[in-house]
Amino acid sequence: MKCTVGLRIWHWLNAIVVLGLLGTFFLRKTFLSWRTNSEILMTKLSEIDIEITSKQAEMLAKAVRAGMWEWHIILGYALAFLMLYRIYLFFTDTSEKVDFSSLDMHHKAVKISYYFIYAVLLFMTVSGLTIHFHQELGMSKDFAGTIKDIHENVAYVVAVFVPLHIVGTFVADATDEKGLVSTMIHGKKIIYKVEENIVNDKD
Repeated sequence: MKCTVGLRIWHWLNAIVVLGLLGTFFLRKTFLSWRTNSEILMTKLSEIDIEITSKQAEMLAKAVRAGMWEWHIILGYALAFLMLYRIYLFFTDTSEKVDFSSLDMHHKAVKISYYFIYAVLLFMTVSGLTIHFHQELGMSKDFAGTIKDIHENVAYVVAVFVPLHIVGTFVADATDEKGLVSTMIHGKKIIYKVEENIVNDKD
């Protein structure tokens, strides 16, 4: 099996972008949560006799994470570009493709899971851009908030898929699909047979 340079570049750039988006998402929900940090700011400032309102604390807490959130938006644009590029590759890429009907049930399920996650990423892209440009689209704040809630909930699907994909890839590479990892790095399977001191470079 061979993978073209274009598909491999897309794969690794997509991995970086998705991990970056998940990282900023979880920072927003944990260490950089404005709700948690606004309470900390109010408490710590009151200890040095500085009183601020909850609204002021919220504004300060959101200002602290503003830089991080800018990165989330930039990565969102990158994901949008990568999704368009993946659609382009679907029709033009010359990497070897296995006929779906020839796969066993396990590999059919894996293939379906990939199409599912592509659909999820496409939804995340469209919903994220919709939220960001909701005013330009003439969308009410309440409706944008509803989309935002769905967007955030679907993000957990991606968060579950990523570690499963990583573990599944290495398990497959170590069992019945040897050379799978090297395919996405070098473009073709490289199988090492240490006991025989042979390197089998599969074209």
